[in-house]
Amino acid sequence: MPAIRCSGTPREIGYTHGSAAKAQVEGSITFYANLFQERCSMDWAAVRSEASRYVQPLEQISPRYLEEIRGLADGAGVDFLDILALNVRTEITFGLFADPEDVDSQATDDIPSDGCTALGFVDDSESWIAQTWDWQPAQGPNLIVCHISQYGTEVPDISMVTEAGIIGKIGFNSAGVGTCLNAIRARGVDRTKLPVHFALRTVLESSSRKEAIGKLVALGVAGSGHILVGDGSGASGLECTVLGIKEIVMENKRVYHTNHLILHHPQVEELPMWTDSTARLARIQELANVAIKASGQNLETVIDMFKDEQGYPSSINRKKEGESGSQTLFTIIMNLSKKRAFIRFGRPSENGEEVHLAF
Repeated sequence: MPAIRCSGTPREIGYTHGSAAKAQVEGSITFYANLFQERCSMDWAAVRSEASRYVQPLEQISPRYLEEIRGLADGAGVDFLDILALNVRTEITFGLFADPEDVDSQATDDIPSDGCTALGFVDDSESWIAQTWDWQPAQGPNLIVCHISQYGTEVPDISMVTEAGIIGKIGFNSAGVGTCLNAIRARGVDRTKLPVHFALRTVLESSSRKEAIGKLVALGVAGSGHILVGDGSGASGLECTVLGIKEIVMENKRVYHTNHLILHHPQVEELPMWTDSTARLARIQELANVAIKASGQNLETVIDMFKDEQGYPSSINRKKEGESGSQTLFTIIMNLSKKRAFIRFGRPSENGEEVHLAF
């Protein structure tokens, strides 16, 4: 698994990412170009054109991130809009079915989106967050571990698993703040707000859960998704839609999420995703009630929950088989109190590569 260490200015960070992971960045572009073409009859030129609509508003709210994307494109030897398209891919898919009255609007079953099962919990001494990341196996070779240091600033150092070319994904930082992501299908997109992957990066640049939540609430999130934000004190689930953010607070020191909205969001139209999302949510709750102890969690105890195959192949431990179009590509478990993380690539029940991270 490529591990990229980036430091310096935003452009320098991006350039290192792009040059060190050039093959994987090219792989990500090819993967999404094929995906949009096959699933949405949308060629890459059209995807790039849609991405260009985000440049002006993002220059106003997150110019540093755009500068990093420019550096990344230069390092990888590709066009700026290729990399921006990767980073706003979630919002582009929302735009395909933004208007229910539009006869050209995309059928919801064809909209490509990744998914996962996520969990946050606190025992007597430690705070944990964890998730599976389920997506098409063809994108697996383009995953990287990215470490970012912004010297001369107060921004914490970052370690994350990301799709090459995307500047914010799933991971944690030197302040013990971590984040996970669940895709949600709800109609609408607002280009004046933070794209989902920019929102994840914003969390990873925060020094506390409270700070991270405050930033996201102030800036808003452009599309829909569930962002799990944790630190040493616990975790909060943020259900983000184009109309605002609602927080899921821990209940019995736990919070769970899959790929549908749990809270009530008036005037938000949620579209069908996986029929197994509610079953996976109930199952992770059931497993956690049995497995999580009052204190002293064992890493294997946590990962065993994510090996579960009830409802196979559309289980927590997902397999691309039959009607299941995606597969678990990695599982990440973060102990935010100890500032440590464990990643197993591939399905958690298989002997994939393992990576340990620590600050």
